[in-house]
Amino acid sequence: MVRGSEREDAILAAVLELVAEVGYDQVTMDGVAARAHASKATIYRRWSNKAELVVAAVQRHASEPAMADSGDLRRDLIRVLAAMRDRLADQDATLLLGLIAAMRRNAELADVVRSQLVVTKRAALADVVERAVARGELPGTADLSLAAEIAAAVLLSRLLITGQSLDDAFIRHLVDGALLPALNAHNHT
Repeated sequence: MVRGSEREDAILAAVLELVAEVGYDQVTMDGVAARAHASKATIYRRWSNKAELVVAAVQRHASEPAMADSGDLRRDLIRVLAAMRDRLADQDATLLLGLIAAMRRNAELADVVRSQLVVTKRAALADVVERAVARGELPGTADLSLAAEIAAAVLLSRLLITGQSLDDAFIRHLVDGALLPALNAHNHT
């Protein structure tokens, strides 16, 4: 017998798979129920509509595990970006593509996707930066927002648009050529 939390996990995983495969607009509660081997009644007891269900799935999916502190800013940045790359290559990219059009029409969905998928990734970088500031590796004026935006833009661009390599050598190049200089620049605003 499947317990409640296992059933919920299966339903939320099915939603993410379907959004990635067919896009938000084509996802149906019938399709989710069939993929999760659950009844529609089970789904509707917890979520009243597709938007709520997708929001819950994105929120569950977006949580990032905490990265251990290696004691070295460069090493930690490389590890965080490699983890982001791996998540994007695994499912985040197709999930985002499946949600982009719907985000333009559904403000609640757009807010959740932005806050969960984008902000949680920024938070992973924030942890690394805060630890580096505390160790004296970075100035307290380190521009986390710029570094996070650079990282996200480059990773997404290479993955979704140009198809260029996102191998470990490129991750190191991105850290050394863009993120470390951006974090070490003095704010002039």
